[in-house]
Amino acid sequence: MPKTLHMPLLDFASPRETPDAAMAMLDAQGTVVGWTQAAQHLVGYSAAEVVGRSGAHVMLSPEHALGIASFAGETRAHGGWCGSVPVRHRDGRTLDMTLRISPLWGQGGRTRWLVSVTESGALPTGPMSEAVRESLLARTPIGIAVHDLQLRCTWVNDDMEHHDGIPRDRRFGHRLTEFLPAFEAEALEVVMRQVLECDTTMIHEYRAWPPTVRRRERAFSSSFFCLQDADGTPLGVCSMTVDVTGNRQARERLAILSEASTRIGSTLDVMQTGQELAEFAVPLLADHALVDLVESVSHGVEPSPRAGTTPGRPPLLRRAGLASIARDVLRLPWAREEVIRPFPTSLFATALRTGTSYLESVLDTDSGPWVQHDPVRTQKMRESGVHSLMVVPIRARRSVLGLALFGRSKVEKPFQEEDLLLAEELVNRAALCLDNALQYARERTAALTLQRDLLPHHVQGGAAVEVASRYVPADMAHGVGGDWFDVIELSGARVALVVGDVVGHGINAAATMGRLRTAVRTLADLDLPPDELLARLDDTVRRLNDEDGDISDPVPAEVGATCLYAVYDPATRQCIMARAGHPPPLIIDPTGRVTMPDLPAGAPLGLGLGLVPFESVELELLEGSLLAFYSDGLIESRDHDLDVGMNRLGATLAQPGSPLEELCSQVINTLPPQSPPDDVTLLLARTRALEPAQVASWELPNEPAAVPTARHLVSRQLKEWGLEHLVTKMELIVSELVTNAVRHGDGPSRIRLIRHHLLTCEVSDSHTGHPRPRHPRNLDESGRGLYLVAQLSRRWGSRSAADGKVVWAEQDLPASAVAA
Repeated sequence: MPKTLHMPLLDFASPRETPDAAMAMLDAQGTVVGWTQAAQHLVGYSAAEVVGRSGAHVMLSPEHALGIASFAGETRAHGGWCGSVPVRHRDGRTLDMTLRISPLWGQGGRTRWLVSVTESGALPTGPMSEAVRESLLARTPIGIAVHDLQLRCTWVNDDMEHHDGIPRDRRFGHRLTEFLPAFEAEALEVVMRQVLECDTTMIHEYRAWPPTVRRRERAFSSSFFCLQDADGTPLGVCSMTVDVTGNRQARERLAILSEASTRIGSTLDVMQTGQELAEFAVPLLADHALVDLVESVSHGVEPSPRAGTTPGRPPLLRRAGLASIARDVLRLPWAREEVIRPFPTSLFATALRTGTSYLESVLDTDSGPWVQHDPVRTQKMRESGVHSLMVVPIRARRSVLGLALFGRSKVEKPFQEEDLLLAEELVNRAALCLDNALQYARERTAALTLQRDLLPHHVQGGAAVEVASRYVPADMAHGVGGDWFDVIELSGARVALVVGDVVGHGINAAATMGRLRTAVRTLADLDLPPDELLARLDDTVRRLNDEDGDISDPVPAEVGATCLYAVYDPATRQCIMARAGHPPPLIIDPTGRVTMPDLPAGAPLGLGLGLVPFESVELELLEGSLLAFYSDGLIESRDHDLDVGMNRLGATLAQPGSPLEELCSQVINTLPPQSPPDDVTLLLARTRALEPAQVASWELPNEPAAVPTARHLVSRQLKEWGLEHLVTKMELIVSELVTNAVRHGDGPSRIRLIRHHLLTCEVSDSHTGHPRPRHPRNLDESGRGLYLVAQLSRRWGSRSAADGKVVWAEQDLPASAVAA
């Protein structure tokens, strides 16, 4: 006798009670021979009133009962009937009912009929009663069997054989234990005994592999109900079995895919996503899983749509994911991050080229194409015991990103078409995560490239400071931010030190950073004091917000930033600084003492708080003092307060005499090993001071005779410095600048010569107006002085001072003079 393999469902195998089925059994003449409690509840007749009488004459209206003879013949001819008819309730009401009449076969060719009665619009609820109901209405196959009080099969329909493959003649007179596995048979008989004892309806669900199609797993739901005779005594138990494979697979697939959405793609790391896919598939779907990504994808670069489409040239792959039920198998043909070179004619190359999945239900590693393509790996595959294989390309939009391989070795059941469909669904979920990661990586690379191009590639502080810097972009989860820093050489050997942070992340923040850095450089060229420069920069940010505002956008993007701006003069060792919402600098003196200047915070840029002025603070620094400018990403952490980060930074920098590059590296090394959630920027500047011999200054009266005196003083000083070749140029420049000071000022003027890596000449006077070059006509007698200064100088300009202005001009020095 053929056996049917059964296994209980893991999620809903236990029997449950459900609303009683309204069933009745009729003999060949239409006489009721079995009744149920549910039928009595539905139409009002008890078993005593119905059993032994014609079911049609009891329940049908007189006009319908007259045609029952012809209807019975038609039902026999068609092997059953299903439809809606009016049924008379015991109290005289007429009910609209759905009937299904199914023929049953017994020993010796005897026949009976099972009638299921359901009131339209009042259908029972519950997962499997719903499945049975839908089967009744749709006329889908329902397996029916009736067992006596000893649980021996007495009646059965043809559809039952279609479900489990057991012929009806082999059922009659036998219990389930005689042709089902003991475990499942005992579970079913326990349910049937409960139905007989309690006169209720119960459900049992299970999986089975019918002997005719052993490789195809089926899921069944059986409803059991008790048949009664006229005095209410149980006659037997009837079961109605429905194939719910499709429903079960759909529920399981939805549950699996829902779980996959939470476990695959938890990060934007493509290699990690590949590993998550492999780990999720084992052992849920396969015993072994491999995920190979196109080489460029493993580096975060989207492959070309034509990659791998050329026959004979498959792309290189890199193993991103690897999972197995056995640790020793992992050491056989597989290694994570290994570079894979598919053979041009292999199944893997074909899948990459066509983007088509392949199912090898029975893997032939003895004579198949595997042997000639890759005999070494074939041997390792053979040793691993893999007997069934699925190859699923990972596709996103128009590109193939890689391959996912699933194999079975321990599970004897080979892969089926439904397994391939599930594998493709899982791979599609992973492909979406990979595509998102690639798009993000592309945007992040663009933002990072833009930011690095906009940041200074090499900073130098001239004669004022020694500088070093570090920039660490934020991790992929947060994106590149808008941090920036700059070192701007100003006139008179001075230097401006800048650090800022644009609110937000991504390419927009990087672009905004570039705009603000350019604006700061432009304002720095005007030699504005730090507080005034920040006020102008705040106006610039607000104008950017007004210009970039899109009235069609319900949430317009606004620019916001913080900034710290400082100017250091090596001639006086004075440092003037102001900040707009940025963390204050740290100052470490030559002895290693760490201090933080009492610098007003100021409002962040772009908030429109222009009525609150920024405030500058002036400090005198010792030569060799260390200034530390940084962004909040360096000191902020979820695990501790800002004070902890600032104390850590100060302790690291309190190393007098240490090289700045080494200090920068030590500071970065104090950060956690993982990438920071925000950009980290660090700018270190160690102050220098000019020697007294490098500066010469004189005060001159406000009279015309001051012009030749100025020429004489400058000429003498240049000769003392060994710069005789610059005497002629500087005499002309000084003559023009002092002449303008005498002409426009109302008090004494002052000349200062500074020799650093350039020669700077400064002339200050009490007039606040800044000189502007003019374009004189041919007959004009004035207006050519500044034009002459511009032609003779490396560059020239003017800046405001506390008591007037300073006009300056620079000259290049030979290397020997700079070294001196």
